[in-house]
Amino acid sequence: MISNGTLTRPSRLAVLGRIGTHIHTLTFKMSHTPETFLPPVINSTTGKEQNFVYMPPSREMAPKIPRYGTWEMTDLLVKQYPPLFHAATDVHAFVRALSSMPNLQHLRINCEGQPPSHRYRRSIVDYALISLRMAVEQAPLSRLDRLSLISIHPAAVLYLQPTMGFGASPASRRRWHQIRHLTILMTSFSYQVGPTDHLKLLHAYLQSFPTLRVLRFHWQGHKGLSPISLATEPWLQRRYNKRAAVCGIPKARVSLRPLRLHTLQEMELVNVTIDASQIASFILDHRHSLREFNLQDIALRTGSWDEALAPLTQLSGSDHWKEAQKHESAFNVPIVLSPAGVSQKQFQRVLQAVDRPRDGSWVLARTRVRDKVLGGPDPMKRLLPVSVLSWR
Repeated sequence: MISNGTLTRPSRLAVLGRIGTHIHTLTFKMSHTPETFLPPVINSTTGKEQNFVYMPPSREMAPKIPRYGTWEMTDLLVKQYPPLFHAATDVHAFVRALSSMPNLQHLRINCEGQPPSHRYRRSIVDYALISLRMAVEQAPLSRLDRLSLISIHPAAVLYLQPTMGFGASPASRRRWHQIRHLTILMTSFSYQVGPTDHLKLLHAYLQSFPTLRVLRFHWQGHKGLSPISLATEPWLQRRYNKRAAVCGIPKARVSLRPLRLHTLQEMELVNVTIDASQIASFILDHRHSLREFNLQDIALRTGSWDEALAPLTQLSGSDHWKEAQKHESAFNVPIVLSPAGVSQKQFQRVLQAVDRPRDGSWVLARTRVRDKVLGGPDPMKRLLPVSVLSWR
């Protein structure tokens, strides 16, 4: 938990230097509280609000340059903002602390408690996230491969963005390319009311991890749009095209680049609103790497679960995996994702060997469906209303 002096007291730095090599998991927790709220900066002479454009210090910045851009702004911030703000913007202190943990493997960030009224205001928590991101990029953390964002607010991904974030450099993405496991639990708010910039920021943030193997995403609160299919989200496309027409921008320039995670093996979505076609497209696009796809508390806007899981029939070559649902509500079904040109005899031999050890030349998959039946004419709706679907 960060506080004033956490990263600057000599006694704490000395202890961290002794035990830092043994730290494998670090939890950075800074909750939104009344102490982290930042009021506007007021000019002491005119009484008017002063614009503050934050430029984080770089490695090459000379020590004589004012910390916050100009001497006037630095003087105003020192007088009007609490010591916690200045501790949160001390990037060099963050770098020294993380440099003492060369064996760090898992970074957990918890920024809970943001009030809805503060969603469009920058707080001390946001400045601390900027410093933390820059420290991760500059410290020698060659073993870091796991990142967990726990109870974060939607705007947090702007400050953690290595490409277009505050203080980002061309080398910023190199550290984040190490991440293999990413978990995000994000507070949701209605995408149908107000701006949707937080969804575009989330989409851009996920593009920063091209070598992910495991991605888990949960919306906390009411359901939100699927982060894996924002590029094909009809609701967002209508908003973008309407805005483009007003600004005179061609429609092609406002479209999002599809999310492609070529090494993704495990995906988990919780509390999401999505179309059946979007699930089917994601399965097909990642069929060469994906081994497990967990869906929990999913609301299908359009289509049925038969349509969403149609790629499984296409990849396995038959509807055999559907037959068990007529007899039991929880079942294991073999799904074989095989290369093109495999004979029917080879295919049947693999189906009969489900319980045998895996062969490196084949990808055996099992589909598990949670034992929860709510009834209805559609058999997949009876079996997959909240939908936990996995294959491996």
